[in-house]
Amino acid sequence: MSTRPDLPGGPTSCPNIMNTPRTKISSRSFRLVCPEHRIRLVEELLTAQGFRFRNEPFSPLARGVLHAPFALGSSLAAFFGLLYIQDRSSMLPPVLLDPPRGGLVLDMCASPGSKTGFLAQLVGSSGSVMGNELNPSRLSTLRANLRTLNLLNTATTCYPGQDLPLRDGSWPLIVLDAPCSGWGTLDKNPQALKLWAGEKTAPLVALQKELLTKAARLLSPGGRLMYSTCTTNPQENQLQVRWAEEHLGLIRVPLKQVPGFVFCSPSSSDMDGTLLVDGRRSDAQGFFTACLTRPGSAPEPEQSIPADLPGRTVSVSDIDPDHILNRDILKHGELRVFSDQVIFLPGQARTCFPENLRWQGTRIGTLKKDRFHVDPRMHCLIPRIEDNETGLYLDDVEDLTRLLSGQSLAAPGKGRNIPMYWRELPLGWVKIKGKRVVWSGR
Repeated sequence: MSTRPDLPGGPTSCPNIMNTPRTKISSRSFRLVCPEHRIRLVEELLTAQGFRFRNEPFSPLARGVLHAPFALGSSLAAFFGLLYIQDRSSMLPPVLLDPPRGGLVLDMCASPGSKTGFLAQLVGSSGSVMGNELNPSRLSTLRANLRTLNLLNTATTCYPGQDLPLRDGSWPLIVLDAPCSGWGTLDKNPQALKLWAGEKTAPLVALQKELLTKAARLLSPGGRLMYSTCTTNPQENQLQVRWAEEHLGLIRVPLKQVPGFVFCSPSSSDMDGTLLVDGRRSDAQGFFTACLTRPGSAPEPEQSIPADLPGRTVSVSDIDPDHILNRDILKHGELRVFSDQVIFLPGQARTCFPENLRWQGTRIGTLKKDRFHVDPRMHCLIPRIEDNETGLYLDDVEDLTRLLSGQSLAAPGKGRNIPMYWRELPLGWVKIKGKRVVWSGR
C-alpha cells in the first residue's frame, strides 16, 4: 500500500544521487485504456477483483494503486488491454505535450510503448502516432502491447532514430524519450549507477545529441519537441537542452509544474522551464523533461500520394458482410490483406508517410477462404451492447475467470464468433462450439 502523502507544490533541492541512499518506491501506477464513457466500467471490473486505487491529479486516465490482492498485471482489466502499468513520471511527456485530437505525433524511441500508447489515446481514432524502435526484439514488444491495447491509430517502424527516412520539417509533434543512464530508476535497476558512472555515459551523451539533431530537422516550424530521460544526470538533461538551443536553433518552451509531483530546483537560473522529478518525494522515478520548438509558423500539412503497398485492399463489407463489427474506428483508415493477415493502416499514415518508409499497422484478424476471423482481443470492434443482438453477457468475475482458464460456458445462441461483455463493457470475442462457448486467444 502506498503511503504517499499529499504532495506540496514548488521545487525542492535534490540531493546528490551519487551520495544518497535510495528509498524504494512503494506504489504502482497505471493508466486506463478505454473511452471516457467506459472508465467507470473498467474501474468496477478492477474493484470486483479487490483492487483499490486513487485518481491522480495530472490526468483523468491515471490511477495509483492503493491495494492489490495480487499482481495488477494478472488482473482481468490488464489481460483485456484496458489498463497499462506505467510509472507516474513516464506519463509526463504525453501529458505535457498535450496533442490535439486528430493530431500526428512521432515517438522516436518508442518501446515498450508506454508513451506511444498514451499519445494514441490523446489524439483519438482520427489522429495517428508513429512509434519507432531500432531493436527487433523490443519492436515486437511494442507491437504486441499496442495490439493488446487496441490502439489501431498507431504505426510502427524499425530504424535507428537518427536515420529515420522522414521528410525534414514534416512533424508538428515529436517525443524523444532518449536512451539514457537510468539513474532515476535505481529502485528497479540498482546497477544503473555502476554501469553508467563517470565517463561511461559519454556514448549515451553523444547518441542523445545525434537524436536531438535528427529531431530538430524533422520538427515543423512552430512544432513542439518533448525531450525526456529517466536519469538525473545533468549532462544528459539540462546540458543537452542548452546544447540544442546553442547548436540546433531550438527555443525552449517553459513547462509548468504538474500537480502530484515534487520537482527539483533548476541547477542554474537559465534552466527555468525544464522539469526534474524528485523521485523519492514524488513516489515515482526520477525523470527529466523539457519542451523545445523551432522558430517560425506552422506550415500547411504536406500530404504524400499514398504509395503502392504489397497485399490487397479489402473493404469493411468484404470482411463483415453480416454487420457484426463496430465500424466506427475502421472509417479512419484502410484494410489490407498480407498473406492471410488483415491489417489496419491508419489514414494519416497512408497520406503523410513518405513512400520509401517501411512501416506496419495493426493486425485485427485473418481472412481465410474468404472468411474473416476477428482477433479475439479486438474489443474495439465490438458493437455497443444496445446495438448487438447476440453476445455473451457476464456479470460475475468468477464466470469470466473460469472461461479464461479453459472451462466452457453455456452458449447464448448459435453462431461462430460472438462478442463477450462484462456488464456493458466489451472485452473480446469468444467461439461457439456446439452448445458451449469457449475462449481462445488465437
